Amino acid sequence: MQQHSQYLDELFAFINASPTAFHAAAAGAALLRDHGFQRLHEADAWGDLDPGAYFVVRNDASLIAFTLADSPRSGQPLRMAGAHTDSPGLKVKPNPLQVRQGCVQLGVEVYGGPLLAPWFDRDLSIAGRVSWRTGQGALQCSLIDFKRPVAVIPSLAIHLDREANSKRSIDKQIDLVPLLMQTPESSPPDFKTILQRQLGLQHPAAADAEILDFDLFLYDAQPLAQVGLNGEFITGARLDNLLSCHALLQGLASAKPRRNGLIVLNDHEEVGSVSTAGALGTFLNDMLQRLFPEPGVRQQVIAGSLFVSVDNAHAVHPNFVGKHDPEHLPQLNQGPVIKMNANQRYATNALTASLFRQFCQKAGSPCQQFVMRNDLACGSTIGPLTAAGIGVPTVDVGVPQLAMHSIRETAGSADGWHLLRALTTFFSETDEAIRCPQAAL
Repeated sequence: MQQHSQYLDELFAFINASPTAFHAAAAGAALLRDHGFQRLHEADAWGDLDPGAYFVVRNDASLIAFTLADSPRSGQPLRMAGAHTDSPGLKVKPNPLQVRQGCVQLGVEVYGGPLLAPWFDRDLSIAGRVSWRTGQGALQCSLIDFKRPVAVIPSLAIHLDREANSKRSIDKQIDLVPLLMQTPESSPPDFKTILQRQLGLQHPAAADAEILDFDLFLYDAQPLAQVGLNGEFITGARLDNLLSCHALLQGLASAKPRRNGLIVLNDHEEVGSVSTAGALGTFLNDMLQRLFPEPGVRQQVIAGSLFVSVDNAHAVHPNFVGKHDPEHLPQLNQGPVIKMNANQRYATNALTASLFRQFCQKAGSPCQQFVMRNDLACGSTIGPLTAAGIGVPTVDVGVPQLAMHSIRETAGSADGWHLLRALTTFFSETDEAIRCPQAAL
């Protein structure tokens, strides 16, 4: 119980410190450093790496970490796993300020596929990355987080929309414009001036900075919470998929003994993964080529390895049981879910599913299965993209959750702990225990 309680404290701290993918990568890097991982930079020459623990960050929002128990040239398998750092939400437009009826509003774009209704009447803050120029003309970039409620999207009163509870539709351009402040007597400040002031508060050396550009997102300012009469649930933003990122980071970092292992945390999964830092980009391939420069050795490693794609799954909703396949009803607090799809929206097959079941069994973690109803469209993950991109056997898994893509999601308080134990076992397993067996021909 004490270990589980400590796990929840660490999970909450990680997600609360990660309002954007940029912050998630920074929090992941800090966790890895605390466990003795050394940062490498893609622009540097690495030479032959000694056995040890390393990590690389791309575009400040994607991260690859790996442990080497022996020389990469030995051709031994890798225990690989992946998740994504981004979540659906609202991204601030380049020229965001709008003035209407004495109010200054903030123009936003919809990022990914969020449930939009829950964004109304929430206390919202702003975080992300800003690029700025020093007084000497040097270009810098820094993370920024207002860390307090600074905006809100008020609902229209029921008296002015009597059909709001039955026929409400949301116009993404008109309805999703948050209030930021009232118009001061003088003209409203330039948005970059607001950012410059906040940047100076967080980074005193940047007090005289000239803000050049930014990648900013709104986020729910309410922290995660443990709820339920017996603390059965956790609720909060970005459980999809920062819960998985945290489990991968902790699992790789705490595995004993340390073997050849690798995790990739990709940005941009929620918008299709087509980017330099996404799963359809070159990040993972580039790292594998640097670790295993000989094509024959690299192919030998990949063929003997397993990739665990970790992304949250749909728990059965007690109010909407009919939305699920009746023979596949994952429940909260019953362990991680193996996700399968005949059309390869998930990359799981019988062999990779069997391997993951064995990791769960050895860890003492329960395990469940999920398939989507035939009459509903199935989502996807980085699993099929990675499997197709490098040719590695792959299994798609994740903890069950409710309200996926809402501004506040719900998961079982025990499921992340079950997942972490299974992943720690995976990263500790022998080479033979992670290989897919071959059918006799």
